[in-house]
Amino acid sequence: MADGLLTSALNLMRRMPPAHTENSLAGLIELVPDLTDELLNHVDQPLKVKKDNKSGKHYVLCDYNRDGDSYRSPWSNEYFPAMPDGFVPPDRLRKMEVEANMLFDIYRKLYFEGGYSSVYFFETEDKSASNFGACFLIHKDVPATKNLKTGWWDSVHVFEAKETKKDTFNYRLTTTVMVSMNLKDPEKTGDVDLSGHMTKQVEKEKKIAKDQTHIMHMGSILEEMELSVRNAIEGIYIQKTREVINGMRSAQGDKEKMWGNIADSLKMSVAERAAKKAAS
Repeated sequence: MADGLLTSALNLMRRMPPAHTENSLAGLIELVPDLTDELLNHVDQPLKVKKDNKSGKHYVLCDYNRDGDSYRSPWSNEYFPAMPDGFVPPDRLRKMEVEANMLFDIYRKLYFEGGYSSVYFFETEDKSASNFGACFLIHKDVPATKNLKTGWWDSVHVFEAKETKKDTFNYRLTTTVMVSMNLKDPEKTGDVDLSGHMTKQVEKEKKIAKDQTHIMHMGSILEEMELSVRNAIEGIYIQKTREVINGMRSAQGDKEKMWGNIADSLKMSVAERAAKKAAS
């Protein structure tokens, strides 16, 4: 019975817009409070950002840096609110974590031109001296424009690295990207909420020479995956929106005009952002 309820609840959440995930999840937990822990563990929620009061930098919150109600910053390796006995990665993983955060911050600036990033390394359940896990996170809020009310991008990349033979590791990457854009143009398209999420998984086997090689391998796998997911999401948004409009009961000319209005609105939002960037 419990498994059936959980499956139904997760199926329902998959059909809810990511922009309202928190409200949808809160309502579902109120209906089936016994599934609270399971739902919180299985449902991807929009990422949140907090400031590290010691380093002055912002970091992204997730399950991989949470201990109770406190979250560990990858910059200072301290919990906020303070938790002296909170979990911290062992020295070997901490060294890789520090370097990965520095490099991933550069990646974020190059590809996203803003937002926040965090990387967390952790031991896996098998407690092997060589195996480990890592989570790479990016959150970016899109600045509002004339037609774009709100927008954000969240990407969560979770690696599981296992040694298959001497100096050879299998990297399993599970990537989830959540996107939300709320467009408003009273004269043309009205209110348009484009939001959704996608999860993909890939496995690759690589040889390593030292611990830093892990970061290089994971970085290249992550970059390929994120580009693939981004292209897929772009295709889904544009193609699916056209398909929905073409399926509406209206004259052919009206359908083409409706699609043209949405395309013009999206182009205008992109042009306004480019003009602001050039001016700054």
